[in-house]
Order: sequence, then C-alpha cells, then structure tokens
Amino acid sequence: MIALLPLVDMLTDSAWAALIVFLRAGAVMAALPGLGEQVISTRVRLVLAIMLTLIVAPAVTPAMDLPEPNFGTFVFALATETISGLFLGVVLRLFILAIETAGAIAAQSTSLSQLLGNNGTDPMPAIGHILTTAALALLMATGFHVKAAAFLVISYDMLPAMQFPNPSDIAEAGRERVTESFALAFSLAAPFVIMSVIYNLTLGVINKAMPQLMVAFVGAPVITFGAISLLTVAAPLMLSVWLSALEAFLAVPFR
Repeated sequence: MIALLPLVDMLTDSAWAALIVFLRAGAVMAALPGLGEQVISTRVRLVLAIMLTLIVAPAVTPAMDLPEPNFGTFVFALATETISGLFLGVVLRLFILAIETAGAIAAQSTSLSQLLGNNGTDPMPAIGHILTTAALALLMATGFHVKAAAFLVISYDMLPAMQFPNPSDIAEAGRERVTESFALAFSLAAPFVIMSVIYNLTLGVINKAMPQLMVAFVGAPVITFGAISLLTVAAPLMLSVWLSALEAFLAVPFR
C-alpha cells in the first residue's frame, strides 16, 4: 500500500496540471472559430475541450511550476486561465468577424444587404453568410484543429499559467488585432466597393443624359447580377487571402 503512494501523488499532480490546462482550453473553446461555433452542441464542445486538453497537457505541463492544489489556488487559477483563454479565443474570433464584415460591406455596396439576411445564428446579409460558412468549411478542411492545439501550446510562452495577463499588453495586442481585422475586411470587400463606385457613376451619367429613363429599373438587375457574378469569381481569392492571414497569425502570434 505504501508503495502505491508515489503513484497516487503522481496521478494527483497530473490531474491538477490537466485541470489547469482544461480551464484555459475550455475558455478558448467558448470563442474558437469552427470548433466553438454556437450551432455546435454544448456537450460536443465540452468533449472537444477535454480532447484539446489531453493533446496540449503533455506538451506544457512539464514546464509548469504549479502551487499545491487547494480551493484558493483553484479559484485563482480559474480567474487567470479563464481570462487568458477568453483573450486567445476572441483574438482568433476576430478573423471570423473580418470575413463577416467583408460580406456586410460587399452586400451594402451592391444593395443586397436585405436578401436572406436572417438565415444564420447571427443575422447577416446573404453574401456574409455564404462567405462565413465557406470560410469555416475551408478552415476545418485545412486541419485547423491541429493548428489550434499548437496555438494553445505556444500561448503558454506568451501568457504563463497561473498569472494574470499584463493589462497594457493585452490592450495593445487587442488594438492591433482589431485594426488588422477591419483592414482585412475592407481589403476583402474592395472589389465590390470598386464595382459599386463604377456602377453608381455610370448610373449617374445615364440619368444625366436621359432624365426620362427610369434608371432604377435598369440598374437594379444589373447590380444584382454583377454582384453575384463577382462573388462567384472573387470568393475563392477572398477565402485564400483570409486563410493565409489566419495561418500567418497562428505561425507568429502577437509579433
């Protein structure tokens, strides 16, 4: 019986370290693109968080210097790891916000913002819904679950376990990510904005030359057909650029 005590202590230490990792993985899963979507069952997301913990824990626990487990330490770990995990998840969620914003800009520019606007969990224009769904499918098809696990492992170098993140660093990193997210969104939607400008200038010239012509009856079908055609041509390139930006961030986060 006495010979089993070291094994029990080792299992206890491993379980305590795994719990610390699970607190961060669970918080990340709350906002993680693809794996943490609201359309996925809560039970499934819980299982995914446990599986992510089992993958990440062996890689990070040997370097952890954890205090003895007790209720006070657990509460402290719950606060620090949840904050760190939510920050990491929200940073990745900003890439989904970028593709949604690009779809909204494209739809608004081409007068399609009200077409099938409530089909998703969060109301968005049809173009935004198509781009977001395609982006999530592309993300999962390219092995995002492996990249998410690697990102979580790297996060312990930037945000050590059982430590509150530096508020100034978090604010600066968040500001940069939000700026880059909206810049990416405007870049992706640029073809639709350019087409809208050309369309409206052309419509204005036609209306000036022929005031008696009801340009709305001519222009509405043209802009609708043009937006759908442009989406067909530009969507693969937009998704490729978006995926490249996400993979570049995962490779060197918070550079």
